[in-house]
Amino acid sequence: MTDERLRALREKMAEHFIAVYIVPTADYHESEYVGDHFKARAWLTGFTGSAGTAVVTSDQAVLFTDGRYFIQAEKELEGSGFSLMRIGDPGVPTIFEYVRSVLPDEGVIGFDGRVVNAADGERFRTLAEERGGALSVSEDLLDEIWEERPERSRTRAWVLKEEYAGESTASKIARVRKEMKERGAAIHILTTLDDIAWILNIRANDVRHCPVALSYLMLTEKGCVLYISGAALTEEVKKHLSANRVSTAPYEDIYKIADMLSEKHMGTVLLDKKKVNYRIVSAVSGANEIIDQPNPTVLMKAVKNGTEVKNIRTAHRKDGVAMVRWLYWLKNTVGKEPLTEYDAAEKLAEFRKMQEGFLDLSFDTIPAYRENAAMMHYHAEKETAAELQPEHFLLVDSGGHYLEGSTDITRTVALGPLSQKEKRLFTTVLRANLNLAAAKFLSGCTGQNLDILARGPLWELGLDYRCGTGHGIGYILNVHEAPNGFRWKKVAERNDSAVLQPGMVTTDEPGVYIEGELGIRTENELLCVLAEENEYGQFLEFECVTLCPIDLAAVDASMLSAREKEFLNTYHEKVYQELSPYLSKEEQLWLRYETREV
Repeated sequence: MTDERLRALREKMAEHFIAVYIVPTADYHESEYVGDHFKARAWLTGFTGSAGTAVVTSDQAVLFTDGRYFIQAEKELEGSGFSLMRIGDPGVPTIFEYVRSVLPDEGVIGFDGRVVNAADGERFRTLAEERGGALSVSEDLLDEIWEERPERSRTRAWVLKEEYAGESTASKIARVRKEMKERGAAIHILTTLDDIAWILNIRANDVRHCPVALSYLMLTEKGCVLYISGAALTEEVKKHLSANRVSTAPYEDIYKIADMLSEKHMGTVLLDKKKVNYRIVSAVSGANEIIDQPNPTVLMKAVKNGTEVKNIRTAHRKDGVAMVRWLYWLKNTVGKEPLTEYDAAEKLAEFRKMQEGFLDLSFDTIPAYRENAAMMHYHAEKETAAELQPEHFLLVDSGGHYLEGSTDITRTVALGPLSQKEKRLFTTVLRANLNLAAAKFLSGCTGQNLDILARGPLWELGLDYRCGTGHGIGYILNVHEAPNGFRWKKVAERNDSAVLQPGMVTTDEPGVYIEGELGIRTENELLCVLAEENEYGQFLEFECVTLCPIDLAAVDASMLSAREKEFLNTYHEKVYQELSPYLSKEEQLWLRYETREV
C-alpha cells in the first residue's frame, strides 16, 4: 500500500516539476502531536511515530527520525520503499545536507508551505536558489492523492476558570502587550496552540490528548483577534472572549490577513520563525519588519503561578491514587488471569477516569513488556499486544489531564523473578533518577548543567539513552512543554535549555534500552523551588510532585549509597502518607509494604 502511495506522489511531483518533496510530521501550527487530518507522513510511509520527516525524489525515498524511534521505524518501514535515516548517528546527514546532495541544478523543492516552519522554509529556499532553482509551496500534493482523508478537527472549546488558571485572560494579554512594547513590536502573531490556549484560558480537543483548539491569534496594542472555527465557539466561550475584548474570525482568514499585510506596512511584527509556518511569514515579511524571537508566553506559561502549583500537587495525588490501585490490581492479577499489554493500559485508564476532575489521558498510554520496552514509544495494539507472564518487566509510561493539571509518569514493574543483571540495571536507573531529584544548585543553572547527575550512573557502566532526561510539562496543555528540560547537549530543534526557575515543572526520566531484551525507565515530575540564599547566591532544589511507589522487588539495595537510601525512604514515606487516606484497607496494607524502608 505505501509503495503505491509513493508512486502516486512521484507522479504528482512530475506534474508540478518538483525534484524533491518534503513531508514533515506537522500541522499548520508546528505542533509536536497532530490530529488525524495532518498525519500525512504516517499515511505516506507507514511509520507511525510522532516525529519524523519524509524526503522523496524521483528515485529515492528516506525517512528521518531520532533515537526514540529507530527500532520502531526499522520495523514499520519494511516494504514501504523508504530507507531510514538515523538522526544523530555518525555519517548520517541532516535533512538539509541530504536535500542539498540530491537536488539537481535548477531543481524545485516542494512542500506544503503551511506545514513547514519559516526558519526551515527559508533554509530550503536558500538551497534551491544555490542551484538556480525555486520553491513550490502553494499545493499540498498529499491532499491530492489521499483519498478519504480525515476532516480537520473542530471540537467545542471551553473556558478554564480562574480558580484553576490562577490568572485572568486580561492580565495575560496585558503582560504580553507589555513585552511587545519592550521588544518594539506593533503586531504579535501566535500560531502555537498551547500558547494561544494559555493566554485566553480556553481549552478544546482538536489534537488527541492535547486540550487545544486549532487557531491563530493576532495581537496589537489595542486589538486581539482569534482565528478559529465557528464550531468551537460555544456561548460560554463567546461571552468569555467578548468580556476580554477578543474578537473572532474564521480559521482560514489568517492567510487573507497575511496576504493583506504583505502589501501594507503595519510596523514591526513579533513572531517566532521556528513556530510560524512559511506561508504566513513569507507573506507578512513582504512589507513589514520581522522580529524573530520566541513568543513571550513560552516562559510565562512554563513558570507556574501559586494557584497552578497548588493544583498540580492535587492532580498528582489523584493520579497517584489511580496508579497505586492499578499496581495493586496488576500485581494480584498477572499469572492468574490472561492479561496483555493492552488490557493493562485499559485498566489504568479506568482507574484514572474514576478520579474527580479527570478530563483525558495526557497521551496514549505506553505499556511495553520485555523487549517491547526497548522501543521508547512502543504502541500496543489490541490484536497484537504481548501477553503478560509472571516474569520480567512491564514498563508503563502514562499520564492524565485533570482540572488541576497534567501528569506524566513511568514505572517499570517486576512481574516476577528477575535476574541479577535486570536488578542491576533497574537499580542503576533508580540511582540516576534519585541523584537528579536530590540536586541543589545555584540560580542560573540550566537542565544541561544538571543532566550529568542522572546520566552519570549509566555512563559509569558504558550505557546511555538516546533522548533527553526530562522535559517541561504543560498545565492542562501539551505534555511536552518548552523551554525547560534536562539534556546533556544542546539540540538545535529542541528549545529546552532555559535557565531553571521556581515554578517550572520538569520530568526526571533516565532509562536503559537494550534492543531485543528490555527497557527500564523511572519517571517522576520535579517542581523547581527556592532553597536557601547566602553569600554565594540563591540556591534552588526540586520537590518531587509525582506520588507513586518504585518497585522495590527490582532494587538491589546493596548498590545504593546511604544518601540514596535516605532519599528513597523519605520519598516512599511521603507517597504513603499522601495516598493512603484515599485507599481501601487492603490497598493501604499493600502500599505500606511497597513503601517499606530499604
